Amino acid sequence: MPDKAKLLRLRAEDAEDLAVMSAALQDAVGKIGDIRFEAQSRRLTLTLNRYRWEAGGRSRVRAALQLGSVEGVEARRLRRDAPDAVVELLALTFEPDSEPPGGALILSFAGGGDLKVKVECVDAVLADVSDPWPTPRTPRHET
Repeated sequence: MPDKAKLLRLRAEDAEDLAVMSAALQDAVGKIGDIRFEAQSRRLTLTLNRYRWEAGGRSRVRAALQLGSVEGVEARRLRRDAPDAVVELLALTFEPDSEPPGGALILSFAGGGDLKVKVECVDAVLADVSDPWPTPRTPRHET
């Protein structure tokens, strides 16, 4: 059973909240096959191994990101035919519609791929679901 004191749980209901969530998700890695869109439930779920920047780094934790009120999902430059392909999440941003509170959540991945998630409103939850484990690798970015 995970140590709940070490687990991160965040909820986002606007662009400001998403900025905090995006920082926590920077450099999270996962597989294409771990991205699930449930059209009938209007829900998109990603399961990722999140780098724990807030804990000084040097560890990862299994985490789930769930987006609600989803009206549609568009993928660009992501290999949906390769479920074991690994993606690295760089940022989560919100592009508002001309009529709030709707818009698009943009999940930007390393290598230029992204998911554009059309939403009725910002409704996102991030939750760690395992104990952290040590990692010798610190994510690096080209400048």
